[in-house]
Amino acid sequence: MTSLRTADERFRDLPDYDFAPHYREVGDGLRMHHVEEGPSDADPVLMLHGEPSWSYLYRHMIPVFARAGHRAIAPDLIGFGRSDKPGAVSDYSYQAHMDWLTEWLLDLDLRNVTLVCQDWGSLLGLRLAAEHEERFSRIVVANGFLPTAHLPANLAFKVWRGFALHTPVLPIGRIVDMGSARNLTPAERAAYDAPFPSAAYKAGARAFPALVPTSPDDPAVPANRAAWQRLGAWEKPFLTLFGRRDPILGRADVPLQEHVPGAAGQPHARLDGSHFVQEDAGEEIARRTVEWMAASR
Repeated sequence: MTSLRTADERFRDLPDYDFAPHYREVGDGLRMHHVEEGPSDADPVLMLHGEPSWSYLYRHMIPVFARAGHRAIAPDLIGFGRSDKPGAVSDYSYQAHMDWLTEWLLDLDLRNVTLVCQDWGSLLGLRLAAEHEERFSRIVVANGFLPTAHLPANLAFKVWRGFALHTPVLPIGRIVDMGSARNLTPAERAAYDAPFPSAAYKAGARAFPALVPTSPDDPAVPANRAAWQRLGAWEKPFLTLFGRRDPILGRADVPLQEHVPGAAGQPHARLDGSHFVQEDAGEEIARRTVEWMAASR
């Protein structure tokens, strides 16, 4: 496997992202980056980004959690942000991402975790929490789900999957802008582009849509269905905070609420936002989560 590493200077002077980098090694020598703010001995709030974003997505939420006394942690998945980027689409699989993320979680020895996840952060994070339930105390899902191939993919997702694989450009910042209800500034769009100085760095972003298991014979389906079954017995607090303008996942909160016992009676909400709801209502999500954490102790 040949991997690429984005130069540090591309991450200088990004708007609202003045966080010191932290690194761990996973897999076969891949460097994985994370942001960590707040007291190091506090229980962690783990924020997992999706496709094709990176930890920059959580820049407005990290300070809220840190100021509230929590250990705010936001990693960059392999292939994104300041983490190393294997150079071929074939280097990525659902299980490879699970293995990298699990190794990172265990290396940091995170416990009593509050998970905040969105998009692919949910596809990975919900599996992670189900497979390591002893390390997680509660879950917040924002515009995410755990696919089990029981239902066919909708048209919007099929269009997105084909675009990601075949477009020659894959404009990361523009994609995040289009998936947000508000208009990102040129500097914010450039910040989302920062980890990807050329097309060679975008293999991970191109790979993700095709890795969503949409047919029963997909290799990820057995583990996802097992995780879904365990979530059906999850009685710890479980909250959904969705952007209601999301055309792909805007209504995925209902089956989560119906399936997970810990979702009963929780203060779920649909916020004024789109798919990248952290861009539209990030501080509100963090504030609601902090208040909910205090109430659910």
